[in-house]
Amino acid sequence: MENQIRDKWSEIITYLRDEFDINRVLFRTWIEPLQIVSCENDTLTIAIDESRQGDILNLIDKKYRIPFQIAVEVATGLQVEVAFIYTKDINPKEVSSYINKDSRSTSLEEKYPFLKNGHSFDTFVVSGSNNIAYAAAVAVAENPNGQIYNPLFLYSGPGMGKTHLMHSIARYIIENHPSYQVTYTTSEEFTNSVVEAIRTNKQKGDTVATATLRKKYRNVDILLIDDIQFIIGKESTQIEFFNTFEALYQSGKQIVISSDRPPSQMEQLDMRYRSRFNSGMTIDIQPPDFETSMAILRNKQENSDIQLDDVILEYIASNIKSNIRDLEGAYNKILLYSKFTKPNQNITLAEAENALKDFISPNEKLMITADYIIEIVTDHFNLDKDALLSDKKTRNLTLPRQICMYLCSELTSLTQTEIAAKLKRNNHTTVIHGVNKIKEDLNVDKELENTISIIKKKLNS
Repeated sequence: MENQIRDKWSEIITYLRDEFDINRVLFRTWIEPLQIVSCENDTLTIAIDESRQGDILNLIDKKYRIPFQIAVEVATGLQVEVAFIYTKDINPKEVSSYINKDSRSTSLEEKYPFLKNGHSFDTFVVSGSNNIAYAAAVAVAENPNGQIYNPLFLYSGPGMGKTHLMHSIARYIIENHPSYQVTYTTSEEFTNSVVEAIRTNKQKGDTVATATLRKKYRNVDILLIDDIQFIIGKESTQIEFFNTFEALYQSGKQIVISSDRPPSQMEQLDMRYRSRFNSGMTIDIQPPDFETSMAILRNKQENSDIQLDDVILEYIASNIKSNIRDLEGAYNKILLYSKFTKPNQNITLAEAENALKDFISPNEKLMITADYIIEIVTDHFNLDKDALLSDKKTRNLTLPRQICMYLCSELTSLTQTEIAAKLKRNNHTTVIHGVNKIKEDLNVDKELENTISIIKKKLNS
């Protein structure tokens, strides 16, 4: 039992953070430093380091004891009582056990903190919407020498499985090719590293921090970086990443990148890097279909002692089509609802519908407004909203502006005059021209068709 909880510890505290809305500061200060002492007689004892976290035992016990019990049960299927103690109060026998267990590596997650527990090829549900991405990821993992699909570029909207595949690649290589040095990071972490290096260099008047940063990311065999779109426009970060990319690429090292859009649609990205990104394998991951959603939910059922009727699973799969993250979130919410309201009975479909009323509103039509379209389009092209609504007529603004006109015409009930006002155009003839231009180009421009398809998915997600 104890080993099972230790193996799932990262998943347990992540679930706790996400489901009970613990902010980052409190999570880092109070939850992350907690340590498992023992699990005996169905009681999980967790230690608080008073010197590091403060005198918070009563507060933690009152606020998080029940949430911890729920998180343990959701992650492992085990029902335990949770008790908190200070490390100074552990008896000698427990101290010995606690230190020995804490000082040795019991899982890959302890040795490689970036790995996400539960994310592997074995737990990835393959379907027609993601089978090409899955096959390419497996091929790279089995041949991590940079000779196949380099770089591998995965793109989709949020919650489609990109991160799951990236962690699966990293996990497989670590387990099966231990001589390879693997590093996974997000664009946010990479940006923070660059900013910190620049700040440290200025303080010390040297470039040691930058050299350390480069050593961390360039002395590897496989680099995986998530959500690359967020570095676009951040000049120092962008330059550092592309120099890192070039150094690894020229050395034949494997690179895996994820994004919310293909390289061809990164308008503010230098053409040579768009070309570099496209030189390997670029793959789109589509939203899950009904069968895939049902398979994902049944996989979740296997690790839970609460079994939902198929009719409830079908209700979730039929109504949540945007992404896997929302699908799993809805499933977890029903589990919590069942645990608190009917702990020893099966819930009905009507009760499940009530539990998901904030997730699913089947009688409520999705309202897409001009302001929402403008927001999504500017985000997609990484533009400033004021620039889009300005009088500037550069190509990087004209195309997104015309796409806004086209989508407003297609997806809202606004008149052409009203669309012109929303986009701060002088008159409706500009809108007519913009809409007609997009319609004509869609007949011959596959890239434009793909761009609008991706934006529509974002609008509907």
